[in-house]
Amino acid sequence: MLWFYLSLICAVSVAIVDALSKRALGRSDPYVIAWVRLGYCIPFLAFSFIWIEVPELDAPFFRTVLVMLPLEIAALILYTHAIRQSPLSLTIPFLALTPLFLIVTAFVILQERPDGSGVAGIVLIAAGAYLLNVHTRRDGWLAPIRAILQERGSRKMIVVAFLYSITSVLGKVAIQHSSPAFFGVVYFPLLALVSLPFLGLAAGRQAYGTLVSRKGIFTLIGLVQTVMILTHVTAISLVEVPYMIAIKRTSLLFAIVLGWMFFGEIHIRERALGSLCMLAGVVLILF
Repeated sequence: MLWFYLSLICAVSVAIVDALSKRALGRSDPYVIAWVRLGYCIPFLAFSFIWIEVPELDAPFFRTVLVMLPLEIAALILYTHAIRQSPLSLTIPFLALTPLFLIVTAFVILQERPDGSGVAGIVLIAAGAYLLNVHTRRDGWLAPIRAILQERGSRKMIVVAFLYSITSVLGKVAIQHSSPAFFGVVYFPLLALVSLPFLGLAAGRQAYGTLVSRKGIFTLIGLVQTVMILTHVTAISLVEVPYMIAIKRTSLLFAIVLGWMFFGEIHIRERALGSLCMLAGVVLILF
């Protein structure tokens, strides 16, 4: 059960990083915060490298990492924009779609096929997404669906969920051709370095100066993100990818609570109900 506890710690860390990022976005560019989530991990991960044994790396490892890098950068930018443009309680729940997408991606790439009541799970996930905007039903039964399509943050997070279904599986491939600790400590700093030039292109050269403008909250983001990274790569090496991701996605419940506590987000009851419904669907699909 070690993988379960690690995945749960990972989920809590994700929610905290999201809340801290949303707070920082009040005074910082989304592209800056996207990089901060990666770059400020480097000192903590570098310190961890002292105890890491460097494995023998092969061609599949390098090919997998090269495919992952652009997908991760795109996902992180979309993710940051999503939580800036829309409430946490209306964006993060759509990450529950990742295990649904993983049914396909994990089977195609790893030939992993989770058991469970797939049809019922899909219905529950769809129902949960509907319930997130059920307060609009007074405008018609299709209004909650239209609300999803009209909410820019929600649309972007659905794309992020799909991208993460690919990178989660590819990440396990990279771990299988290296080691959990080595991959976690090396890959994310590499991702930060590769994405650094995109920061200047997207936000202008002045963005580089803002990377050190708010060291307190940025360092805290980096520290919690490091906990997320290390627990993620360790847990995903111990169990099938969809199972680990399903537990990690409980972060959406923690995100809803944090959104209510720190940002005064509304319609929390229906969004919590919708999120629970989506999680129930994930459980049915996987177990």
